[in-house]
Amino acid sequence: MPVVEAAPPAAQVLRLLPRPEPAPEPAARILLSPPHLTGEELPGLATTLQSGWVAPAGPMPAAFEAALAEATGMPHVVALASGTAALHLGYRCLGLERGDEVWTATLTYVATIAPAVQMGARPRFLDVSAGSWTLDPDLLERELARAARAGRLPRAVVPVDLFGQSCDLDAIAALCDRWGIAVLCDSAEALGATRRGRPAGQGARMAAFSFNGNKIITAGGGGALASADAALIAEARGLAHQAKRPAPHYEHETTGYSYGLSSVLAAVGLAQLAALPQRVTARRAVFERYRSGLGDLPGITFMPEPAWSRGTRWLTAILLDPGLGAPSREAARQALAEAGIESRPVWKPMHLQPAFRAAPRAGGSVAADLFERGLCLPSGSALTILQQDRVIGLLRSLWRR
Repeated sequence: MPVVEAAPPAAQVLRLLPRPEPAPEPAARILLSPPHLTGEELPGLATTLQSGWVAPAGPMPAAFEAALAEATGMPHVVALASGTAALHLGYRCLGLERGDEVWTATLTYVATIAPAVQMGARPRFLDVSAGSWTLDPDLLERELARAARAGRLPRAVVPVDLFGQSCDLDAIAALCDRWGIAVLCDSAEALGATRRGRPAGQGARMAAFSFNGNKIITAGGGGALASADAALIAEARGLAHQAKRPAPHYEHETTGYSYGLSSVLAAVGLAQLAALPQRVTARRAVFERYRSGLGDLPGITFMPEPAWSRGTRWLTAILLDPGLGAPSREAARQALAEAGIESRPVWKPMHLQPAFRAAPRAGGSVAADLFERGLCLPSGSALTILQQDRVIGLLRSLWRR
């Protein structure tokens, strides 16, 4: 009988097989606007935890509010759980009632108007200016004059500072003063921006800010409401802490909310706030590198910056025109996503949102066009030049195709 040789051990067979080349490690994902910590957050956190003050009370929220007052140029500030909470309290302190009208720019995030709608107000959306992407003062003037003739003026006008750029608040506030209408500025995206040398939000009756994880300054969450009116902020502070009245027991003349910012988050925000000027410089540098690396391509333009404005460039936003040889906004977004690069369309206008399909509006074509063609690129203040070159190279390849 033939001798059957035993099969060699598996390990020996594996050694004889050709070794495949190791697969290249995937490049790290590039995020749109991730948190950028300073390294100084830990000492503040340690001090806070050692002190025992972790609730929305004590020295850390007060210190954060004082620093915010200096940064915003508004002497009275209350730190809150979110930017949405700040807007909600702003509406409440302005006396918004069911059936009142609130006018705002249609090009914004839903948090601008959601609290007002939840309070029973009726939203009305106004178009933006192509020169700033923020509320168009000329359109606002025409609409206020028309509403005055009809005896249907809004309770409040809420302009929005967009992608780190201040609206033309001076013009907007002057118009609203003419008709005695309060201005609540949504400055959630614009801490550190200025217009005509004044900080974003300054000049409104109140201004709301956000410290969400993607903002230029983050507390890991949180927000603030600021004003030159001490009484308004005192009212907001009381409402943020369940509207408790001074008494040895719990006494309430009205109902409030649990909207206070914890000492732990305030400690993070305070450390972050010290780096605000550097963060603005870094984001503006990111914008300039994009403009240098992409600006020669046909069919691409960048969010404009009016002569009266100095934005933070919190997000770099571009417009793509396929009619001039550029890829579509969606083609560019999908190509970036496939390469592990996060981008996001410009805000979908509120008048195009299903939730507000029946809401009245004035204009809207400018905002709709910006949404159709606009894309926000990775803009983090810690974005490296190599990462940005990856984004630029990928986008340029779409033109070569």
